[in-house]
Amino acid sequence: MVNLIEAQKPLLTGMMRLAGLRPIDVELEPGTTMHVWAPKHHAGKKGTTISPHDASAAAAAAGEDAAATKKPSGGRRGSRRRKGPEAKPNVVLIHGFAAEGNVTFQFNFGVLVSRYNVYIPDLLFFGKSSTTDSADRSPEFQARCVAAALARLGVARCDVVGFSYGGMVAFKLAEARPDLVRSLAVSGSVVAMTDAVNRETMERLGAGSSAELLMPETLQGLKALFSVSMYRKMWFPDRMYKDYLKAMFTNRKERLELLQGLLDSNMDAKIPAFQQKIMLIWGEEDKLFDIELAKKMKEQLGENCYLQGIPKAGHLLHLERPCAYNRQLGRFLAYVNSQENQATS
Repeated sequence: MVNLIEAQKPLLTGMMRLAGLRPIDVELEPGTTMHVWAPKHHAGKKGTTISPHDASAAAAAAGEDAAATKKPSGGRRGSRRRKGPEAKPNVVLIHGFAAEGNVTFQFNFGVLVSRYNVYIPDLLFFGKSSTTDSADRSPEFQARCVAAALARLGVARCDVVGFSYGGMVAFKLAEARPDLVRSLAVSGSVVAMTDAVNRETMERLGAGSSAELLMPETLQGLKALFSVSMYRKMWFPDRMYKDYLKAMFTNRKERLELLQGLLDSNMDAKIPAFQQKIMLIWGEEDKLFDIELAKKMKEQLGENCYLQGIPKAGHLLHLERPCAYNRQLGRFLAYVNSQENQATS
């Protein structure tokens, strides 16, 4: 019997190709590959694989990118601007725990591709990304892999958009690589999933553990996850839920290790002093990470952090209210670009 969820993937793939994106397998090291949807100037129509042997050329391109955006030290004002698709700002979309990148951002990438070079990586053990070489399951490791993949693709500077688990990876990436990450737009996430935050969230939702909630094995468990993730009560036939379980919740052993790694790495976590502008785009009815948590996080992150709530939206706000989400994200990215243009003019 045809899996209805899998059957929709070719259509989504076609939409992404029409938008100018291509699938690329980036080999970070032997045994570790990250699958990335990237602008088509990186690959031919059938996609490609980028290996570590391509690193020197990519690093040179990244160096040119960084040099082109620096303000001249003296003389005539202005900067050398690159032409072609490489001249557009780079935006990286990092997905959450329930689906890979293209599924997560299927209603969002289309409004960005005309103004930005959009990159959508699959984190390790999601989609076609995997590793047989490393036992590290921390969000820091995911962030290092994203940074390495972007380096292979010649990306020296980017704005990062993170959702839920992807937001935690995005925060780690911004903390470790302020030279790479210019700004952050995060929804339904926290800087660090501490034991206290995890315990309060599970108790409030009546879940035994984050693994029980986020890695359901039964129809009832998946329905419960969707129920707490969405503001609107949506009805789907049971067959679709079953197909979703089979299609999206693969690599169960490794993903359970990712959840454990998330908690282990943040036992004594503190809020870093981020250099970047940060936008928190939040569903006002988010039951997983409620709006009060977002307000507290904004205060902790300081004056460079902004919070925009979206009414009648839950945790999956980018899917429930994509137009409202895209509008807020677009405004923030335009603001970040205008600030950089003023600084370099």
